[in-house]
Amino acid sequence: MLAKITSGAVVGLSPIAVTVEVDIASQGLPSFTIVGLPDKAVEESKERVRAAIKNSGAEFPGRRITVNLAPADLPKAGPMYDLPIALGILIASGQLPQKEYDGLFLGELSLDGAVKHTNGVLPLAMLGKEKHRKDVYVPAVDGREAAILTGISVYPVHSLISIFHHLSGVTPIKKFPHIKFENIGEPEQFEFDMADIQGQEQVKRSLEIAAAGGHNLFMKGPPGAGKTLLARTLPSILPTLTEQEALEVTKIYSVTGNLPPGASIMKHRPFRAPHHTTSRIGLIGGGTHPSPGEISLAHRGVLFLDEFPEFPRHVLESLRQPMEDGIVTISRAAGSVTYPAKFMLISASNPCPCGNYGSPNKRCTCLPGMITRYTKRVSGPILDRIDLHVHVPAVETEKLTSRISNAESSLAIRKRVQEARNRQLKRFSKSEITSNAEMTTKMVRGMCPLSLECMTFMRQAMARMSLTARSFYRVVKVARTIADLSKAPDVEVPHLAEALQYRPAEE
Repeated sequence: MLAKITSGAVVGLSPIAVTVEVDIASQGLPSFTIVGLPDKAVEESKERVRAAIKNSGAEFPGRRITVNLAPADLPKAGPMYDLPIALGILIASGQLPQKEYDGLFLGELSLDGAVKHTNGVLPLAMLGKEKHRKDVYVPAVDGREAAILTGISVYPVHSLISIFHHLSGVTPIKKFPHIKFENIGEPEQFEFDMADIQGQEQVKRSLEIAAAGGHNLFMKGPPGAGKTLLARTLPSILPTLTEQEALEVTKIYSVTGNLPPGASIMKHRPFRAPHHTTSRIGLIGGGTHPSPGEISLAHRGVLFLDEFPEFPRHVLESLRQPMEDGIVTISRAAGSVTYPAKFMLISASNPCPCGNYGSPNKRCTCLPGMITRYTKRVSGPILDRIDLHVHVPAVETEKLTSRISNAESSLAIRKRVQEARNRQLKRFSKSEITSNAEMTTKMVRGMCPLSLECMTFMRQAMARMSLTARSFYRVVKVARTIADLSKAPDVEVPHLAEALQYRPAEE
């Protein structure tokens, strides 16, 4: 007898429907074969399924069993096919009613029949909605992840025996209630607060601008000036994720298995800080079976690269295209996958190998050639793609020892940042972008018109600073963010002047 169950696979971040076909032959020696390009984890499901069926009180047929995972030319990976394979065997052997089951099934089985956590539940639940498979059966621990979607019925499955009774009509499984995005409340727990940082007002201002517009930032200063601390305080002033952004981020974390257990959706912007020994594949993504790298895990959030010049040059150069396009395409012999990579790059560097170059109090021990080689580790094209360049000076002793702090709290800064981001969301409501940093050249010309006075000012600035065409548009984008922070309807000369302060002159 033949049985068909619908499941799914995730290629990159795109879900694809997979039909699990189970045939039990009436003749032939007992065997259990899985075809359809299964990987090792899928091959091993034979033993998990066999034990789960027996330990659940059902009968495992001692006949020739053939399982086909269609489409047959798509590689299948992971243990998510355990549950549909087990159900297909129970249907084909007559232990479950022979009918068409209009639903999508996925889940890993333990030997006692319990259904365990599976990666990629959210994109596969989206597949169920897309294919009009409104009944989606997922592991009970992943119920909250799928319940964020509307238009589907999510059934949390605890064990093989529970879904057996559900499909038999004995004991129905209760649907998981829909979870509204606005009702998901997560405590805001940030490691650092801007109020705890003494001094560095200009750097805090640049961080506020970067957070409001999604701009890239490069901090350079001596050791101990607070570059790392300032970068790690940035999450406390970032704007909240929109529902669409949260779904994009959650899909990536769901597929990679980085979503916290029992979580429904990512509510806070990610902050990724890979070590400078990270490989190109670790940063960009890839591998034999391509998986997202750090830049995709930082999608809609922050990628912090401390000790920027210490990263291998070829690793940094691989950031060029993703920083421009907001996506990264990984090509292999078997095909190519595309991952989103719209991130804020926050980088930090010392001015020289010893860190004391330009310091008024400490003597630099580096030779001129050493300083030149150190600064040249980061290429000009990479620096040109960074909107804000700021010097982080050593903190004055008076500010460190003062008991009176006038530093503004992260809550107050975040309020201004959120208001500025809301203006941008309203401005870009008819497009797919959400921040000023994502504007294309055409959008900058259309949405950021400059007055005659502003154009004259920018002509003079470009001639004096030898700015590139890319630099010109990036200055206008930053000026637009500064105008949003000041609630100005148009970009004015003071906004452009402040934006140019964060732009280094071309050498």
